[in-house]
Amino acid sequence: MPKPKSFKLVEIVRRFGGELAGDSTVRISRVAALESAGSSDITFITQARYLPQLRSTAAAAVILGREFRDATAVPRIVCDNPYAYFAKVSRFLNPPPAVARGVRKSAVVDRTARIAKSASIGACAVVGKRARIAADVVIGPGCSIGEGVVIGAATRLHANVTVYHDCVIGARCEVHSGAVIGSDGFGIAREEGMWRKIPQIGRVVIGDDVEIGANTTIDRGALDDTVIEDGVKMDNLIQIAHNVRIGAHTAIAACAGIAGSAKIGRNCALGGAAMIYGHITIADNVSVSAGTLIMKSLDQPGAYTGVYPFSTHQRWLKTASQLRQIDELAKRLRALEQDAKRAERNKT
Repeated sequence: MPKPKSFKLVEIVRRFGGELAGDSTVRISRVAALESAGSSDITFITQARYLPQLRSTAAAAVILGREFRDATAVPRIVCDNPYAYFAKVSRFLNPPPAVARGVRKSAVVDRTARIAKSASIGACAVVGKRARIAADVVIGPGCSIGEGVVIGAATRLHANVTVYHDCVIGARCEVHSGAVIGSDGFGIAREEGMWRKIPQIGRVVIGDDVEIGANTTIDRGALDDTVIEDGVKMDNLIQIAHNVRIGAHTAIAACAGIAGSAKIGRNCALGGAAMIYGHITIADNVSVSAGTLIMKSLDQPGAYTGVYPFSTHQRWLKTASQLRQIDELAKRLRALEQDAKRAERNKT
């Protein structure tokens, strides 16, 4: 394995900014955690509870906030957002592996498809009629690109991604293995005891700088398009139903589900396994906690939580039994309040 390329700390600061404190000539070749970092590694700290690890770290340098500037003598980069800074440094030191340009012999590309010379089409990939693949796009092995699909510059599809016909993916996106974009939404109508399928004739339109996790599915619109705006980040195993719209720079954690025609605002955050009801609207800057079910529109920014706290199984059974009686208890309470009011009136 070739030796990783290293950079002086001052070179990193010149590239990404921040205040440099300590020896600017130390060389950095890797990123690592506080506990495991070594003599050529850079690490980071964001919270005071990690100060003991900072004091004992063997890292060559550390990225930290201004409040921790003097908490260590280790060479350091002081900045406003250490976690985001660390992300940029990690990306810089760990660029995506280079991919050879061109179309592999085992790929099947329709003659009407337009593929930029700098694009890469992997082994056994299929590119359909009239598809347009822009410069520096990487289509991984086994991908299926449907008819009329448009993929923007420098987007990367990992192995075995499926993009159905006429869908659009913007520039600089990353789609992980097993993702399916543009499959039919769950549109069915009941007639005489049977379900009739409703053709799904919209598309999926994805903006720039979007990341889609492994085995995530995004349904095409029933009539209008399903839209994922710029900068949205999605974890693995997420279900996005037909005609959903997700606002720019929203982040969604694993196993979340968004039902049809829901509209999610910009800069929102949905926790793992959050569930969003169909045909509702969520405002910008809303945070939904993990496991929370949202059944009505939210028109105000803020954090929303509806998670039932866990307990021992026996205690949970007891609590659940009591919950079933809440309606009856509420009726009895109202009756007692009315009796108390009558008794008070009788006294007067």
